[in-house]
Order: sequence, then C-alpha cells, then structure tokens
Amino acid sequence: MRKWTGFGLVAAVMALSLGLAACGQSASSAKPTQELRLPATAQLDTIDLAKATGYGQTGNVFEGFYRLGKNGQVAPGLADKVQESKDQKTWTFHIRDNAKWSNGDKITAQDFVYSWRRTLTPATKSSYTNMFSGIKNGDKIIAGKADPSTIGIHAKNQQTVVVKLDRPIAYFKILMAYPLFAPQNQKVIDKYGKKYATKSEYMVYSGPFKITNWSGTGNTWSFVKNNQYWDKNVVKLQKIKYQVVTNPQTGLSLYQNNKLDFANLTNEQVKNYKNDKAFKEYPYSIVIHLKYNFQDANKEKRRIMNNQNIRQAIALSINRSQLTKKVLGDGSVTPTGFVASGLAKDPKTGEDFAKQQTVKNSTTYNPTLARKKWAQGLKQLGIKKVDLSIMAGNDDAAASTVTQYLKGALEKNLKGFDLKIQNVPASVAQSRATSGDFDLYLSHWGADFNDPISFLQIPVSSNSLNYGKWSNKQYDQLIDKAQNQDAGQPEVRWQDMVKAAKMLNQTQSFTPLYQANYAYLQRNTAKGIIHNTAGTQWSYKYAYIK
Repeated sequence: MRKWTGFGLVAAVMALSLGLAACGQSASSAKPTQELRLPATAQLDTIDLAKATGYGQTGNVFEGFYRLGKNGQVAPGLADKVQESKDQKTWTFHIRDNAKWSNGDKITAQDFVYSWRRTLTPATKSSYTNMFSGIKNGDKIIAGKADPSTIGIHAKNQQTVVVKLDRPIAYFKILMAYPLFAPQNQKVIDKYGKKYATKSEYMVYSGPFKITNWSGTGNTWSFVKNNQYWDKNVVKLQKIKYQVVTNPQTGLSLYQNNKLDFANLTNEQVKNYKNDKAFKEYPYSIVIHLKYNFQDANKEKRRIMNNQNIRQAIALSINRSQLTKKVLGDGSVTPTGFVASGLAKDPKTGEDFAKQQTVKNSTTYNPTLARKKWAQGLKQLGIKKVDLSIMAGNDDAAASTVTQYLKGALEKNLKGFDLKIQNVPASVAQSRATSGDFDLYLSHWGADFNDPISFLQIPVSSNSLNYGKWSNKQYDQLIDKAQNQDAGQPEVRWQDMVKAAKMLNQTQSFTPLYQANYAYLQRNTAKGIIHNTAGTQWSYKYAYIK
C-alpha cells in the first residue's frame, strides 16, 4: 500500500485496488462463470512496477520471492527455498524451476537484480526508493551517494538470488512479499523501449493474473488468468473485469441492477444498508490525522503551530467517538495514536502495539483540559485569537464532512479559534503539502507492511513525507536505534518504537483523528478472497465463484 498523503486518494486507491464479485450461471452449464465484475473510482495510472504509486491490486499480477497470505502472513511466492544467515544479514533465495513470465520466458535470478537496480535508478523516478533502506548500500543510493548497481543483490547462478543487508530487518520477509521487489524482464523492456508498460500487451506478468484491454487510458480493463503462472492449478478465476465508477450512487445502482458484483458505500449509504445481508466492512491500517506545519511561511502561524499546549488543546477538543460513530458511521474506529491498531503485536506478550502506544489525555475527548491548555498556550504566545486554515482534498465526500466537524468542534471548545476550510482537488492538496503550503492538513497514512515502523518512519526529520517538518532529535534517535543498533533484537527494538510512538502522542506532533474502515455491498457467491489490512490488501489467487 502506498503512503497516501492527500486525503482524497484513500477512496480512489481503495476502490481501485479492491473488488469482490460473483456471477450468474452459465447458459450451457450448471457451473458458475468464474468472472468478477468490479468497480474502480479512477483509471489505472501505470502498470510499470517501478513507477507505481500504489500496489493494492498489482500483487495479483506481479509476484516476488513471497506473496502476502491470510492475516498478513507471508506465503510462498516465486522462491521455493530460502536460507537466512545467522547474523540475519544474508538471504539466499532459490527460484522455482517452473517460474515463468506470462510470455513463457523463464524467470531468472537476474530478473530480480535488474528489477531492483532499475527501480533505484533516478531516471526511473520511482516514488518507492525509501523502501530499500537497510538493504546493503540502499541508504547511500537513496541519498544519491552510490550507484544503483551497488544495491545488495546479486545472482549466484540462474536460479539463485543472494540479498545482503546493512543491518538485520525485522520485517524483511514481509517486505519481500511487497510487489515492489518483484522481478522485471529486461529483455521485454529493451524490446518495447518507450512503448513498455504503455499498454497491457507491452508488459509481462509474474503473478496469478495478467492485465488485458488496458491502453494507458480508458475506464475498463481486465485481469485474466495467467496460464504460465507456477501455481496456476489453484487459480480458479478466469477473469476480473474492472469498470471506473466515479459516482457512488451510480455504483450502487449498477450493483443493484446486477451490472457489478461489488459496491463501495458512502457514509450516508452505510446508514441505509448496514443491516443488509450483503453488507461488509473491511478494516485498513490507515490513520487519518492532522499534520501541523511547523515551518509555516507565516511567522505568527508558525509560532502557534510550534506551541505544544495549542496542539494538545486541539487534540483534546475532538470527540473521536462521536466523529466515528455518528458523523462518519461507517465502522471507522477511534485511534490510540499514530500507529494503526491490528497492525502488529508485541513479540514477547502478543499485545497490540496500538494499546502500548496509549498516552493519557492524548487522543481522548477532554474539553475542560482542552480549554486549560488553550488558555496556557494563548498566554505563552501573548495572543487572544488564533486564525488557521485546514486543507483537505475535496475528491472524497468524507473530507468535507470531517473538516466541517473539526471546525464546529474546535471553534466551540476553544474560544477565539477561527478555522477556515480549504477543500481543494487532491492533486492540489498533494502539491501544496509537498511544498509546505498549509497550516493544518487533513492527511492520512496507510501501512505498506505489518510493522509499526511503516508509520513511525514518517515523522523522522529527514523523511521527505514529513510535510510539516516536525523535528525532534530524541525521536530520530529512537527510530535510528530501532532500525540499526537494536534491529536484531526484536524485544528491544519493539520498546524503542513504543517510546517513539508515545512521544508523538505526548507532543501531538501529529494529531490522530480516526482509523479508516470501509463498507461495501458484496455478493455472497464470491469465496476464497484474501483481505489484509496492509500491503497488498486483496488477493484473488484462491478466489472463486460458488
């Protein structure tokens, strides 16, 4: 799952990456047609593995050493044998004898080497290079201080890949299940040149499915079974058809008229269908939160944003239970901090990280304490009024609902607070966020893999995705320890991350609002679909129509 930094991208990426469906009976057979008809809220932007900005659905067409199975667990992929060195810094993968590309070419160790180097090459303009951090020379390459050819991967022979790490990576196996690290076919890329990945036929696939009828634009495309896939015998679906549906009401109508087998519900629609037998809720490791601009171009606003009492007052003025249950009403839940619940468990006790990051009076509703903190903050600043703007992407109906709620709650509880709403297109919000052109930003983050660090790396001072430029040396040191010094000691590393998460709560450098949950109408004839809260959310490898 890519890091969604503009609020409006959530719905687009989710609906694009999802899809559950069913079909009717074949006219000539009692067996149901193995075809799913799915909605998407946006066109596919690219099918180039190295240039993708999201991998919600591409785990079904691209596969690496591993793939993501049920409950976020690693499952076998293109590698049939794996060896890990005692120091946890050398991994050896043996590629299956029957691993083939969709065009029949043999998948080789060199395809993995080429893939990683191509993704890391600056000219490729990959937005995912930071994911290679910790792999030998990865950090140097990301920083532009080493050549991509020095990344810690080499082909020992045609079927053996050796990966070397700078340090142990606790979540390495899960990382290798991410489609970003899948192989790429150099022969095909060289053959098609500039045409490569511009159409579905100018691409080869390593996963259970391959893409057809995609021309770079257009509102329809399909996944069809890849008969060259090494595990093709377990793949039951013959086709997954996608259709862009930008209006939720249109999507619901298509579902009701049996034109689609899956409908993404808005907050209002949830209220009408939550008792329907077809109603389904799926949680995601996505936390919607407020980003503060600690380097605001306006000096006075910058002073306000950097005042901890002001930030704490804002956090304490938000009734998250009311927001999730009454305002949104879509099954979204109240967060305990910046890291999503259900993402990772303590390696020693099995307790959810989200429970351990809890800090009293940080994400709870306490208007009395909020007013006290507010008064203290205003006194420290020597002001009586605060004028700020909140920016959000307007392509998601929930964004407007949430900003309106925040305006009402904050202005009611905090005397002298005037909050102006700036709902802009998601692309504009993204651009402004990147350049630091905002006061408050309604943002969100989704985990790429099931480890707290997927969230906790964002507030690090040097991270380009830390748009508000919050900076804390102690926090940076804790994350550095977790990633380096304590990387090979799971329990010690865990405590580093708990301390870091508590610091975010205590300082309210980011203010969590709610953890997203998504609601759908889904026909009950679709079986065997795997859903995960992070990474590749949906897997259709074992899906079938009953």
